[in-house]
Amino acid sequence: MAETYDVAVIGAGPGGYVAAIRCAQLGLRTVCIDAWQRPDGQTSLGGTCLNVGCIPSKALLESSEQFAHLQHGLTAHGIRVQGVAIDVATMQARKNKIVEKSTSGIAFLFRKNKIEHKPGYSRFVSVGATCQLDVEHDGGHETITARSVIIASGSMPASLPMFPLDGERVVDNVGALEFREVPKHLGIVGAGVIGLELGSVWRRLGAEVTLLEPHERFLGMADEQVASEAYKLLTRDTGLVIRLGAKPSGMKTTASGVIINYSDAQGSQRLECDRLLVAAGRVPNTHDLNLDVVKISCDARGFIEVDDRCRTTVPNVYAIGDCVRGPMLAHKASEEGMAVAERIAGQMPEVNYAAIPSVIYTAPEIAWVGQTEQALKAAGTVYRKGLFWFMASGRAQALGDSRGFVKVLADEKTDRLLGVHLIGPQVSELLAEAVVALEFAAAAEDIARISHAHPTLSEALREATLAALGRPLHQ
Repeated sequence: MAETYDVAVIGAGPGGYVAAIRCAQLGLRTVCIDAWQRPDGQTSLGGTCLNVGCIPSKALLESSEQFAHLQHGLTAHGIRVQGVAIDVATMQARKNKIVEKSTSGIAFLFRKNKIEHKPGYSRFVSVGATCQLDVEHDGGHETITARSVIIASGSMPASLPMFPLDGERVVDNVGALEFREVPKHLGIVGAGVIGLELGSVWRRLGAEVTLLEPHERFLGMADEQVASEAYKLLTRDTGLVIRLGAKPSGMKTTASGVIINYSDAQGSQRLECDRLLVAAGRVPNTHDLNLDVVKISCDARGFIEVDDRCRTTVPNVYAIGDCVRGPMLAHKASEEGMAVAERIAGQMPEVNYAAIPSVIYTAPEIAWVGQTEQALKAAGTVYRKGLFWFMASGRAQALGDSRGFVKVLADEKTDRLLGVHLIGPQVSELLAEAVVALEFAAAAEDIARISHAHPTLSEALREATLAALGRPLHQ
């Protein structure tokens, strides 16, 4: 006889596990079905983010940044170091330990909140007043029944037929996180978030890195002024080679590496590298859920169609995170997961999609929330702009990294903040104040009137709002 739950959650990534925890907190009997396994065959919660995405990539970014700073950033402080070397095996072991600690932490939270975890793949059998799911695990099957289902199946790397993965020479982001030695020359298809972050890791450790970006514009989702500054700084200071408008036409592997043929504004080109990372974006992981059988609609790209409450075309089935519209961000998935859990319990939460922050963890970091300047222009919105460059920040000067700026956009009539865009040191942390300001519909004047500790990097946001108001103090 099938077990019956109040809620079944498909997927244990940042959307799914947060949804499951919130459901359990609200008194709903909850099961979470997830098939993720570590290379040793052990189950591992946390989805892509904790296992092969956000967490391991940030661990490697930190290790590589420490190595680069030791090599290049200490001389100005009067600190001289000799014989610096990288032990890739130890670096990878540290990363793996962080991943294991993070994923085991989710398992602890499941036990604490009495959430049942069923390892395996789930597929819809039927929907109605209750939904039936088939769960496949260890070669067997079982059926579970739930009054509501939350699909949090996430996404997977987009595959390009031109670049078949072999797990050694040609890899996706998972393979690039597991290199056992520093490549001599790493080629990357795609200069988006994944390509830039993983390219930064291996460039700092000594690899030559070339990114081939088919689009003519760099970081099309970011504010144009920030993207322009980022391109300049990343190519000038880090040594990343970024070829824009590079359209690949073919690839072949050799005994020593990979050859990619592509064309750009200068004509036919050729890139030879010993490793190739295919980082051409991600696609929703919805292909094997039997959605068509139960009439849950998807668009042409495989994203599940939902309304503004994350309901699918079946009223008691919800979908969240990377498998639905909107940015593929872990924190966006978590917000939707919490909101859906509360809606199932009869509450009326809201998710403010206009205040979802974005970060790229390069050096310098890139971060933003709200509308870009080009979007405001396209909409005909009359706005004021304020910039504060970190070169005028005493704290940034003391840190030895005064690159970049903070940019504030505010409505000319109401002074309400419309967008905040940052590039510079530790801006991933500075962004939180801007998110709070947008969430509370703050005006530029509100930030300008708040005392910020001195000397801090956070003063840059206040200075940018002062600039937007036409009364800058320190530039």
